[in-house]
Amino acid sequence: MRRALVALLGCAVIGAGAAWVLTAPSLRHSDAVAGLTGDAATGEAVFWAAGCASCHMAPGATGEAQMVLAGGMAFASAFGTFYAPNISTDAVQGIGGWTPSELAGAVMDGVSPNGAHYYPALPYNAYNKMAAQDMADLTAFLGTLPADATPSKPHDVGFPFNIRRSLGGWKLLFERDDWVLQQAPTPVVERGRYIAEALAHCGECHTPRNALGGLDRSRWLAGAPNPDGKGTVPNITPGKLQWSEGEIVEYLTTGFTPEYDSAGGHMAHVVENMARLPDSDRAAVAAYLKAVPAVP
Repeated sequence: MRRALVALLGCAVIGAGAAWVLTAPSLRHSDAVAGLTGDAATGEAVFWAAGCASCHMAPGATGEAQMVLAGGMAFASAFGTFYAPNISTDAVQGIGGWTPSELAGAVMDGVSPNGAHYYPALPYNAYNKMAAQDMADLTAFLGTLPADATPSKPHDVGFPFNIRRSLGGWKLLFERDDWVLQQAPTPVVERGRYIAEALAHCGECHTPRNALGGLDRSRWLAGAPNPDGKGTVPNITPGKLQWSEGEIVEYLTTGFTPEYDSAGGHMAHVVENMARLPDSDRAAVAAYLKAVPAVP
């Protein structure tokens, strides 16, 4: 019996050690921006496509105040409520003191400058497909925005989801940096794929998740329950969305549907962002949505 207990304890220690190693934060993209010079003007387009202000502006901000990325907006989920942090240029409360590599590690790898995992409420599972130059350009543009000293609000997440180290296991299970639409038949669709799957992270809202919050990529963009419990996020695959490419472009430009309805909720911010992009980018997203597998 004593030998069995010792063996069991040894296995537990080995298992705990292996789990500790496997769940350690890993930086795979932070070095990609090293030596790159970012262009703020180009980075502005990346900023709008990625929807940074939509999540990180202060609640209720309008007009120019939306460019003050003080954070505080709440995002409800089955695991608790997450609050967008301050990512303004303030050196203490924001990201003003971060290096480009630290910012890339946060955005693309979900790892903070002090080596902790970020929750996937930050869509690094999409941003990990960003081009390194786009990341450098985005960094340059963020550096031009106002500073704000508002402290970030802590997340309201209970046990066991408040154990940050466990997010390393979540990443092992669900983090993917490959494309869902593996073959892009044209350069236009390829551009649309890049915007939709990486920058605009459309799948984060429009794709159903499993019990642990991992995306069900077999039902990509097939719709999902609204995380706040009110209604659903629609299916935007060809299996449900029957709009023409021109109608999709019109919606992403004006927010009006062919049925004379209009975008509401967080989608209204997405439309505002998309409307700031070149016409060719909205057309590319429309072409991509026509190319993804249809899910009834």
